[in-house]
Amino acid sequence: MAKGVNKVFLLGNVGKDPEIRTTTGGMTVASFSLATADRAKDAQGNWGDKTEWHNLVAFQRTAEIVRDYVKKGTQVFVEGKIQTRSWDDKESGQKKYRTEILVNELSLLGGRGSDGGGGGNYERSSSSSSSSAKSAPPANDYADQGITDEDIPF
Repeated sequence: MAKGVNKVFLLGNVGKDPEIRTTTGGMTVASFSLATADRAKDAQGNWGDKTEWHNLVAFQRTAEIVRDYVKKGTQVFVEGKIQTRSWDDKESGQKKYRTEILVNELSLLGGRGSDGGGGGNYERSSSSSSSSAKSAPPANDYADQGITDEDIPF
């Protein structure tokens, strides 16, 4: 039998400022919500947006990046996996469930200096003790300068 696949890609905007906490073992954890929108026509032929909300959790170095650079409204692209947790509510005794996206990679979108964040890519390492950051684009990206026919070498 084939191995299963649990992989999620999301592109959306952060719904509120992330909550940052540190475990007793010293691990940094960031929890935040992400809104994704889908546009479709309704029965009358009018376009409408449908927003879906996702609960995201990031650990270690990725959580530190979230703490330092992500805030409400930041546009991010994430890659991760789905996990559902369950627990018994202390007050009602009922079983509660929460489905979350465990973030493996995080890309901050939007230009530097804007509310959208930086533009770097950050990846959670497979080991729980360390994480590496992918290299960010160069500081001078020349995106605001036009390209003319003389700039093309062929």
